[in-house]
Amino acid sequence: MIRLSNLFVPLEEETSLEEMAARRLRLPPAAVREVFVVRRAIDARRYRGAPLGFVYVLDIRTADEKGTLLRWRRDRHIAAAPPPAPSVWETAAAFRDGGPRPVVVGFGPAGMFAALLLARAGLSPLVLERGRSLEERPAAVSAFWRGEALDERANVQFGEGGAGTFSDGKLTTRISDPLMADVLATFIAAGAPEEIRWLHKPHIGTDLLRDVVRHIRQEVLKAGGEVRFAAQVTDIVRSPEGALTELIVNGSERVTAPAVFLGIGHSARDTYEMLGRRGAAMEPKAFAAGVRIEHPQEMIDRAQYGTDAGHPLLPPADYALTYKDGATGRGAYSFCMCPGGQVVAAASEPGHLVTNGMSRQARDSGVANAALLVTVTPADFGGSVSGGIEFQRRCEAWAFAAGGGDWRAPVETVGDFLRGRPGSRDFLVHPSYQPGTRPADLSAGLPDFLAAVLARALPAFGKRLRGFDDPSAPLTGVETRSSAPCRILRDRARYESLSIPGLYPIGEGAGYAGGIMSAAVDGLNAGLAFLRKIGHNT
Repeated sequence: MIRLSNLFVPLEEETSLEEMAARRLRLPPAAVREVFVVRRAIDARRYRGAPLGFVYVLDIRTADEKGTLLRWRRDRHIAAAPPPAPSVWETAAAFRDGGPRPVVVGFGPAGMFAALLLARAGLSPLVLERGRSLEERPAAVSAFWRGEALDERANVQFGEGGAGTFSDGKLTTRISDPLMADVLATFIAAGAPEEIRWLHKPHIGTDLLRDVVRHIRQEVLKAGGEVRFAAQVTDIVRSPEGALTELIVNGSERVTAPAVFLGIGHSARDTYEMLGRRGAAMEPKAFAAGVRIEHPQEMIDRAQYGTDAGHPLLPPADYALTYKDGATGRGAYSFCMCPGGQVVAAASEPGHLVTNGMSRQARDSGVANAALLVTVTPADFGGSVSGGIEFQRRCEAWAFAAGGGDWRAPVETVGDFLRGRPGSRDFLVHPSYQPGTRPADLSAGLPDFLAAVLARALPAFGKRLRGFDDPSAPLTGVETRSSAPCRILRDRARYESLSIPGLYPIGEGAGYAGGIMSAAVDGLNAGLAFLRKIGHNT
């Protein structure tokens, strides 16, 4: 197999990839037997008047691969394709040594993939998820968005699939790990589109992701696992030597637990508090906080694609903006950008309002939104393990009160925010947050340093993306759950807690991941570490 990289295909090019590959390799078309897409990205840089198009990485079978590689040996974009890595599921299936029945706490991406690995290794894991199943969760969330009561067991943060189930379903990540291919293959087998394997910025969408998560749950059950919902771990029991022995579920039930994979998510504040009381080694960590901004999707498309905006081959455009504040050295950036999506109510505690972003697979709402966040460091909240949580809660409690105490969110135009004069209702696009919004002075609820950095970042972002700082663009507050505010310390190689033997902190809630892909990979790596510990050579 030959790997051809950096193959540019103009947007209007109608030639097939097979013909393009043959032309690039200077081969007759009949010599190209098969072409597999490895990666496709949009190139919208338009240097020196170049057209907009796609850049491909292709794996190609030819009639004479050795001869072709020899002829192109000095071209850095043409090389032998690497051999496929062995599947992690083959590793799991080969494990037949037996071992203690592990417990997985939380059925978000980290817990889900840890459970699937352990089940396929024949260990019959028990999954305890504090929230509801996807047979119940969407209805409860929709009711909350219509203005009904918050269900603390079924909301955007808690329930089957984790917080990512009500998001854009992005599969982008900064990590590089061979297990990413296994995660993508698992999603595809569960119903995700094949394109996530090769798109540069793949996503599944909240609507399709729910079916994918349910399918993976069935795979866990089929492999011998057990999944229980509305089963919150409220305490742990340790041996005289300090090792984990039992879990207390829903305040009274005792569950034997010699090994626990803790994928609690970044909003399980009561669980953090319980772990602190029980001696878990933790440390504060930086996170970020801010607001959500919205624009017409058509405007973002024009800013990114120019005159090609609206072309049927182009997806709704996204963006990624960063800013380093000269006065404070702090970073500000866009986060969880959702093309064609909506801002959603993501509260999980009474009296504490928080927002997030969500898109369906089609990204067809016509509204683009993203979080605009500023870095928050442990020094900003006193450096204590619980300080970050209290920082978040203060912002969220203010937002709840500023919205009127009925789950409406405080909203302000960019122009009002920059001028310090709130009250405008003439929005560039109607705020999409439900149950609704109420004009408020966002600077009054955000810490001074955070509001000041955002005020300097917005014009800078506007210089990079035309119209971004339009005075009528709505800002909705607050967004505080970008990542966990603390980290549960673990051994780097063994993935086991530094203070509680038998506890394996995993995923975003433990402070070791930042999205669906990295959390899923973290769950797999922790599971592999456990198999090595109990005697399997993985």
